[in-house]
Amino acid sequence: MATAFAEREARERREASERDERHGASEREAEQVEIVTGGTDPAAHVHDEVVEVMAERDFDLSDRTPREVTHEELQACNYVITMGCSAKDVCPATWSGENRDWGLDDPDGQDLDAVRAIRDEIEERVKALFDELERGRPAEGRRET
Repeated sequence: MATAFAEREARERREASERDERHGASEREAEQVEIVTGGTDPAAHVHDEVVEVMAERDFDLSDRTPREVTHEELQACNYVITMGCSAKDVCPATWSGENRDWGLDDPDGQDLDAVRAIRDEIEERVKALFDELERGRPAEGRRET
């Protein structure tokens, strides 16, 4: 679920940045965030209830396959956001980034209303994170590990 919101948020910000660039902002300022998605212990498939709830927001995850994020990818990240499992045991020992565990429930096996609540919480947190990165200061209510 975070993948879809991150992709949409990135697309919206990229479009805004392109408008800014046309009005004088540099290309370097316009492209500041790279998103890497994956799991530390990914499921074999996207759960049916997640596919259904994300389809309500016009995200088709039916053909997606969860992937494992690599140590090399983690090493190159400034922030690692986990959804309820710390990345302490998977981040490389030499990594100097920041890990934030959002402590969300696993949607697997949950009823659709519970999955919607998880989806909406992720959407709000992703927006807050992008706003924080844009401003260069912590988002309100953030929880760090």
